[in-house]
Amino acid sequence: MIVRVVQMTFRPEEVENFQLLFDERKELIRHFDGCSRLELWQDAHNPNIFFTYSNWESETHLNHYRFSELFKDTWARTKVLFADKPNAWSVNRRVVVS
Repeated sequence: MIVRVVQMTFRPEEVENFQLLFDERKELIRHFDGCSRLELWQDAHNPNIFFTYSNWESETHLNHYRFSELFKDTWARTKVLFADKPNAWSVNRRVVVS
């Protein structure tokens, strides 16, 4: 399994537009082949910073999504809202603590 975390900083006037776009697309992403989890997090101290957290069956599944029309369109509509360059990490989960 691959965990994908993407940090995005938005211009303050675009936060609501991003949230609307995420709400519009979240079910399509969650049901994309290989995606088993999708969450949106907001920084506790800076409301302009968001993180997406998603679980993918494999890097192949993640890459299939990243090269899909759904991703290309969603990303094109998202990146014009940024205040800063996004950061992304693909990581492997090592320990689950309950």
